[in-house]
Amino acid sequence: MLYHLYEMQHALMTPIRLQAEVTRMLCQNPFNPLSYTQLGRTMSASAEMIERVTKRFGRPEFGLHETELNGKQVKVEEKVIARKPFCSLVNFKRKTRRNDPKVLLVAPMSGHYATLLRGTVEALLPHHDMYITDWEDARQVPSKAGRFNLDDYVTYLREFISLLGPDVHVIAVCQPAVPVLAAVSLMATENDPNQPLSMTLMGGPIDTRVSKTAVTELAETRPLRWFEKSVIHDVPIYYPGAFRRVYPGFLQLTGFMSMNLDRHVGSYMKFYHHLIMGDGENADQHRKFYNEYLSVMDIPAEFYLQTIETVFQRHLLPRGKMKWRDPYTDQLMDVRPQDIEHTALLTIEGELDDISARGQTTAAHELCYSLPQRKQFHHFQLKTGHYGIFNGRRWRNDIMPRIRHHIRKFDPDKDPVPEHDLTIYPDHSAEQYNREKHGIAAIRRWIKEHQPQNYKEAKIQQKAAGWHLEKEEN
Repeated sequence: MLYHLYEMQHALMTPIRLQAEVTRMLCQNPFNPLSYTQLGRTMSASAEMIERVTKRFGRPEFGLHETELNGKQVKVEEKVIARKPFCSLVNFKRKTRRNDPKVLLVAPMSGHYATLLRGTVEALLPHHDMYITDWEDARQVPSKAGRFNLDDYVTYLREFISLLGPDVHVIAVCQPAVPVLAAVSLMATENDPNQPLSMTLMGGPIDTRVSKTAVTELAETRPLRWFEKSVIHDVPIYYPGAFRRVYPGFLQLTGFMSMNLDRHVGSYMKFYHHLIMGDGENADQHRKFYNEYLSVMDIPAEFYLQTIETVFQRHLLPRGKMKWRDPYTDQLMDVRPQDIEHTALLTIEGELDDISARGQTTAAHELCYSLPQRKQFHHFQLKTGHYGIFNGRRWRNDIMPRIRHHIRKFDPDKDPVPEHDLTIYPDHSAEQYNREKHGIAAIRRWIKEHQPQNYKEAKIQQKAAGWHLEKEEN
């Protein structure tokens, strides 16, 4: 019912949105003398604010048609090399004969489209053969395609990794850290010849028991049935995925915005000011960011609920109890990160990350205890939030060069990074993982001292998780 009310509200606001659009166009028309006055700019700014607040933003384009390599512009062609009902594997094929490392960037299925990682792809593209998982909006997937859960997600990743071959490097941003680690673990257990050369986990919830955020507290303190009743709805009949159970994108966006509401309101007020003052450059930066941020998609209910239960409530992966159900044979398999010996591991965290706080990602090292220490690395980026670890200045200057170095360290036969490009983004290496410095116990001490708001007492964990642990024991 909520989904239908949302659609009705959008339809009812259409006349207002169209009127605002017409007003903005008239007030911005260079042939209109009013457009050169303070009154005209104010009317145009007000109309654009109304238009953007009532507008629904569609699926964005990557728009990466060229990249700069060794001081020269290189054409880039976007190609779909594998298409499945809920995801396409996209390759950004460069018009060059370089032999660069093959990288699979796994985008999160967490509300936003894969284009949210445009900046991530853009920075890695010059020196890597880039591939990305481009997830589909669940309401656009025909109902005949069936259900999609966390097990299917892991299956997709295994198939994509196998398709790209044993020389691929996998990078997981945020939510896919768990399914990526699970997929590589399963491949290691089976001694799959296509195990990736390296795996980079960035700001992912490997073990949310280490530290807390608003996201983990919400997930841990409410039973699964609460989520099912509160945020799961049926897709309306006029979409291809009619009657599919989903976590609607508009509800996810409401959650995203409410976490930093003051910041978003302040940003829109600055945008309004830039429009009135005629500051087109800053106004365009706002449009570019929010056009992407406000573009959201529906998530299959099965995937969302299974992720909540597996990752945030029962913590099955770090407790050694996660299992994967093969959708083709219906066979259950244990997910054993301790079997990973071939794939090098790099974890990356941000000091100000309010989605996956410090220690949640680094916990992967303690699970992959059979992996030689020479293959374990970690980087902690100061003064950086969740979005900043894969987009923006610090990503380009500090984090990307470390990933680039890490990949080539374990793929040495590839072409080196051109000297010209190293003058723009100098090479950096991540720190080798040291349990005494980077282990869970050390991180919890650091959190207690520097970020007490993110510190979790053991008794709080037990109390918050009590209802489902009780159920499991019974």
